[in-house]
Amino acid sequence: MTDTGAKQEGRKSGGKRRQVAALPWRGEGETLRILLVSSRETRRWVIPKGWPMKDKTDFAAAAQEAYEEAGLDGVISERPIGEYEYLKKLKSGAARLVKVDVFPMQVTGEHATWPEKGQRTLDWMTPVEAALAVQEPDLRDLIARFAGIELPEERPAPHPAPTPVRVAFQRLRRRVTALWGRYRR
Repeated sequence: MTDTGAKQEGRKSGGKRRQVAALPWRGEGETLRILLVSSRETRRWVIPKGWPMKDKTDFAAAAQEAYEEAGLDGVISERPIGEYEYLKKLKSGAARLVKVDVFPMQVTGEHATWPEKGQRTLDWMTPVEAALAVQEPDLRDLIARFAGIELPEERPAPHPAPTPVRVAFQRLRRRVTALWGRYRR
């Protein structure tokens, strides 16, 4: 959300800012998956988040962000399961500490189109993959607690957020491979 009014709602005392986020999930046990989205600017893996909205509860605003950023519908908790902080890079080049309240959302539907389609990459990951893919340590721990998993002591290389060019190349490579297979018959 880029609306100035929404940003004003995100201010806390002392100039700190606050956002709300959805933690989209589906399945259970061995089939539990967490959806991460790439950020628009840095392309790092994050969860759908945004500024609180003036006429919505925090959990409803988090659900709205899940729809806008990832095209998701679902059942969202009215209570956050935790929070994390991150440094948000501002257009001025400065950075501001932002606190994010996280609301789990059981995904019940995915839209074919949504407001930010094409601006972000989406990936359903296992809880371990998701926890290791995010950069914020508190978010990593929150995902692990939510999924009831223990993370390895040593952190392996992160799950890279594919760029749009890389995604297009992967699709093209699959098509060429399929066509080559037909041609060789």
